Amino acid sequence: MATLPPGYHLRLGSPLDRVILVKFMECTYQELGDTPPPNHLATTVDHYLSCDTPLWVVECPRQRGSALAVGCIWLGQASDQRNGLLHPYVLLLYVHPDHRRQGLASTLLNTAHQWATAAGHHQISLQVFSQNAPAQALYQKLGYQPEAILMKRPLQP
Repeated sequence: MATLPPGYHLRLGSPLDRVILVKFMECTYQELGDTPPPNHLATTVDHYLSCDTPLWVVECPRQRGSALAVGCIWLGQASDQRNGLLHPYVLLLYVHPDHRRQGLASTLLNTAHQWATAAGHHQISLQVFSQNAPAQALYQKLGYQPEAILMKRPLQP
């Protein structure tokens, strides 16, 4: 597994980490200036979180010995649009702003890459918001390449 800066710990998560996932998803949307519909994120997590969707959590120690979750990566499963093969898909990658630029996101992604390779997968995919330039730069640095462009058009009722 990839190494973390001193003071951080990587642990394998589980469905018991539901609250952390919902919180980190909410933070992601807030940072982008979006507000998802009420309960949308919790419903999404409830629908997809299982023992079959790998999750890793980065923690740092707090006073009194407890740990504080500061980041995570959560994988689901996607189907390649060209060949139909199933592969891991990054459902969420999040690092709290106070802990960014220390290699935590890279470590989380490298952990996912190692897990996927060990599981026999030949690719991993993700979706990134078009206005999230820092995330796009990180993904490109780690070898991700654009493959499709998601386009949408608002409709009037």
